[in-house]
Amino acid sequence: MMQYNQQKVNALPIWTSEGNVDLPLSDVSLDGPITTPYERRFNPYDFNGGTTVCIAGNDFAIAAGCTRMSTGYQILSRNQSKLLNLSNKTVIAAAGCQSDITVLNKTLQARYLQYESQSQKIMSTEAAAQLLSVTLYYRRFFPYYAFCMIAGLDENGVGAVFGYDAVGSFKRDQYGVMGSGQNFIMPFLDNLIGHKNRLDEKKVLTVEEAISIVKTAFIVATERDIHTGDSVEINII
Repeated sequence: MMQYNQQKVNALPIWTSEGNVDLPLSDVSLDGPITTPYERRFNPYDFNGGTTVCIAGNDFAIAAGCTRMSTGYQILSRNQSKLLNLSNKTVIAAAGCQSDITVLNKTLQARYLQYESQSQKIMSTEAAAQLLSVTLYYRRFFPYYAFCMIAGLDENGVGAVFGYDAVGSFKRDQYGVMGSGQNFIMPFLDNLIGHKNRLDEKKVLTVEEAISIVKTAFIVATERDIHTGDSVEINII
């Protein structure tokens, strides 16, 4: 049987503006069984899985995303789109926390309509890329938990892909992957499109080849990633 030394405190001196005051504390034990404090935390973010892939060619761009939305080992939806058609030549693909993505998409659509109304013209893909960057950077102290890419055609009609981090830093590339299946698909694209560590001649990528690569990439990710699956949306620009 465990025994503890019971030391009683009759009064606790505290200081006030009128001087020291004895605050009586009856039957308070200083020595007793010590328990681990229960820690409480609040996490506003949830990763809802899913994978997005974007590929750019000489005269086209492709944005694709699976439709599975999950949390942990639970599937919340099998029909959740991860693509946003911002204009007829610009598509935003995003994976991450679905609530943050929804708010981000609504914000971008509102600013796009403001731009279109004031400028009387369609926003270019480069302007949309900059808009997304400043929108993400504006929330840098409480970021959107969204990992975005933009696929579209630039002013010369050449395909472009812009990849982002959570606070708006971005760069233009020929292809990109975001989401839970990123680690499985990126080496695949590095080999077939980036032509990394290959000695054979790099060929011009056609639309048909790009679509085939996207389909194969999602099949690869689905085999290994439980958060990727159900169906795939492919948007060709």
